[in-house]
Order: sequence, then structure tokens, then C-alpha cells
Amino acid sequence: MPTKRKSKGAYMISAVAEMYEIHPQTLRLYEREGLLKPSRTEGNTRLYTDEDLERLEFILNLARDLGVNIAGIAIILQMRERMEEMNRQMQSFVEYVRSEMLTRFQAAASGSSAAIVPIRKPVAPRPTPARKP
Repeated sequence: MPTKRKSKGAYMISAVAEMYEIHPQTLRLYEREGLLKPSRTEGNTRLYTDEDLERLEFILNLARDLGVNIAGIAIILQMRERMEEMNRQMQSFVEYVRSEMLTRFQAAASGSSAAIVPIRKPVAPRPTPARKP
């Protein structure tokens, strides 16, 4: 679905409903179901941010183009959030490994006795006694 907004900011429910050609009650339903979480003014007016609109576009794509019902949309959004969190954790782990390797390479290059991988002394195999037939 192409982006229909032109600037950054916060949008009231009537503007969002008009932009996406949906009824304001649909937006209220999505909020009730936990699919959208717009911020509120002191007067309790819903304000939709650009991030809310991106999420709404994803929801509408699932509903309109793929025929997914509200329960399915909720599951897909939860799975998407979990995948994003797992991706953040994986990126953090990769960054940790990268910095650890860099530290160890620098230590090895500076002549430190610490090896990248600890080296064990070679162990000579024990001779096996000859078996009698």
C-alpha cells in the first residue's frame, strides 16, 4: 500500500480515517483490540503519529489485501514484534562477539601471551598393551 501522508506530525482520528478511507469506528475498534495505541491529548483526543500510520498501513494490508481477520492480525503483529526483538538481541550478540574478537586480536598483535583460543599442551597418546590371541 503506498504511503498517503506527506509530512511528519500527529493526526486526529478524522484525518486518519479520511486518508485511509476507513470509518473512525474502525480505528476505535483497532485500538480496543490492542492493534493500535495512539497517544492522547489532555482533552483525550486521539493523535496518530507517523509510526502509528505505518502500523495502520500494515494492518490494512493484512485485512484488505490478504483477508486476515482481527484475531489473525493480532497474532501476526505479536509475532512481528517478537521477531524484531530477537533481531535486536542477535545484533547485540554479534556486536559483542565482534568487539570481543577485536580485543583479542589486538591483544595477540601487541605480543600479549593471551591467545585468541586457549592452547593446550599436546598430549601424547598412551601406548596400548598388545593383546594376546
